[in-house]
Amino acid sequence: MENFAGLTPPYSDYETAKIVVLPVPYDATSSWVHGAEKGPEKLLEASVQLEWYDTETRTEVYKHGIHTAQPVDEQRSPEHLCAAVEQRVGALFDDAKFPVTIGGNHTVSIGAIRAAAQRYDNLTVLQLDAHSDLRRTYEGSELNHACVMNQAKKVAHITQVGIRSQCIEETDNFEPERIFWARDIYFDHTCQWEEKAYATLTQNVYLTIDLDVFDTGILAATGTPEPGGLHYFQVLHFLRPLFERFNVVGCDIVELCPKPNLHASDYLAARLAYQLMTYKFLQK
Repeated sequence: MENFAGLTPPYSDYETAKIVVLPVPYDATSSWVHGAEKGPEKLLEASVQLEWYDTETRTEVYKHGIHTAQPVDEQRSPEHLCAAVEQRVGALFDDAKFPVTIGGNHTVSIGAIRAAAQRYDNLTVLQLDAHSDLRRTYEGSELNHACVMNQAKKVAHITQVGIRSQCIEETDNFEPERIFWARDIYFDHTCQWEEKAYATLTQNVYLTIDLDVFDTGILAATGTPEPGGLHYFQVLHFLRPLFERFNVVGCDIVELCPKPNLHASDYLAARLAYQLMTYKFLQK
């Protein structure tokens, strides 16, 4: 796989990098369109085309160092996969790195969330997603991609943004004041929902972004596309203050399911990853 953003030493060296990109090409628990295991590779390929200068913040976050780690290649079972990701992300935390995990489907996030919860007290997992992912079990597994936030609830507080799809079995498994529906966000032209969302968070936040949170008009290459999603600057408008006001300890971007001739989706995922890094290392 490519180094993120095509970086070379010294900016890609592990020892000095403050940021580590961890690819996890896993798709075994996907329930509709398959191919998310190719997401990390395509995101990294697209990232080579990024401009290193960010026009919004007028900064170049790559100078803090971005190392691209060897992928987590564990396919035996969801249990083995989650344990492997937990071990790798935990080691990054212990080395004082900012981990950016790239999937793969949403099962990938479970291990990363567990690693964060073990190291940070009073943690909130902030989910941006089309689906609430609160099933207790799905297709015979508690670690299915549709169960990730039920797993997160076991180790941390959760807040959910952009949701517009769930099943009846999930309707008793969330706190209404901690879920922000995409349709309400769409009609809230003054963005009052943002302050309400921030008010649900604790000081330490782990951010998980399922790319199907975006409207299919700007990101169609995902395994479970859902109409009525958020737009790019709408998401960034919410995320920059998040990084300014809270300690975002790590993040993941999952569910890129590459499609032929839909390179814009790959590039959006890469650009989003770079923007998260930029917000994390802005001077406060």
